[in-house]
Amino acid sequence: MKEELKERLRDFALEAGFVKMGVCRPDAMPEAPERLKAFLEKGRHGEMGWMGERTQWRSDPSALWPEARSVVMLAESYSPDVDPLDILQERERGAISVYAQGRDYHDVVKKRLKRVGRWLLEQAPGEQIKVFVDTAPVMEKPLAQAAGLGWQGKHTNLLGRDLGNWVFLGAIFTTIDLEPDPPEGEHCGSCRACLDICPTDAFPAPFQLDARRCISYLTIEYGGPVPHELRGKMGNRIYGCDDCLAICPWNKFAVAARDQRLTARDDLRAPALAELVQLDDAGFRARFSGSPIKRIGRNRFVRNVLYAIGNSGQPALAIAARPLCGDDDPVVADAARWAVDMLTSA
Repeated sequence: MKEELKERLRDFALEAGFVKMGVCRPDAMPEAPERLKAFLEKGRHGEMGWMGERTQWRSDPSALWPEARSVVMLAESYSPDVDPLDILQERERGAISVYAQGRDYHDVVKKRLKRVGRWLLEQAPGEQIKVFVDTAPVMEKPLAQAAGLGWQGKHTNLLGRDLGNWVFLGAIFTTIDLEPDPPEGEHCGSCRACLDICPTDAFPAPFQLDARRCISYLTIEYGGPVPHELRGKMGNRIYGCDDCLAICPWNKFAVAARDQRLTARDDLRAPALAELVQLDDAGFRARFSGSPIKRIGRNRFVRNVLYAIGNSGQPALAIAARPLCGDDDPVVADAARWAVDMLTSA
């Protein structure tokens, strides 16, 4: 009976738009707590203090909700239709991480998760569910590996032999006792492509990340002035970085994105730096309405744009950056002065 319900659930999840589903027990990630502990003890989480909070819940999902008997892990594709590495050559334009070029995935995936969850409850009256999409102390990637969706590659992201690594993950915790799937093993082999392409050497070793050097962390989570030795390595990346994802050879099996809301908006594929640097707070909020970019705010975003301008090698862009040398935000002003100096001191 449990197996029959799980298979019908899998069929419904695929019909609803997910590309893969797996099931595991809440305690099915024995290695994750030690990896998290080592990551935090070495300070590799940087200013993401929330990662050190409620570590018991992160390390043991059964502590998050003791009544849960199963975790249903689901993957949704956001595979790009162009190579994200190409934009890195257009230095007068900004490179935005693929996942942030469309609608905010939190909203899209969570609505789909709730739809699948409602279906599940209809099949098992009296049971309960909780859904999570990257907004609670849940370690989605180890759970996804335990549920057989894929494995955490050397770049620490989830990838699968039949998925590639362009996927969002969602979790449905439930009191229903479902048959677990076998976990997925690691299939990176001797490949080092993701490690070698990283512009800031953010991987101290395979399967380890130092977020303090990661461009995704620096452009999204970190609000201060980026260390000078890393600014030049950021290139024209103004929100996130896809290098380690884009280079993965398993992407030849990537599943096409099914939801058009997750495909790139035309104005976010390769926006002009000269245009973005002029955004005030109101203009920023209007431009990025419905986008995950909105949460970092105008100041941090414009700071990123100014670093990209400084790396552009286009002296004409100094004209756009110069007015911000006196910006009310000292971090923005510092970035503007750096950009102008980079473009005019040669």
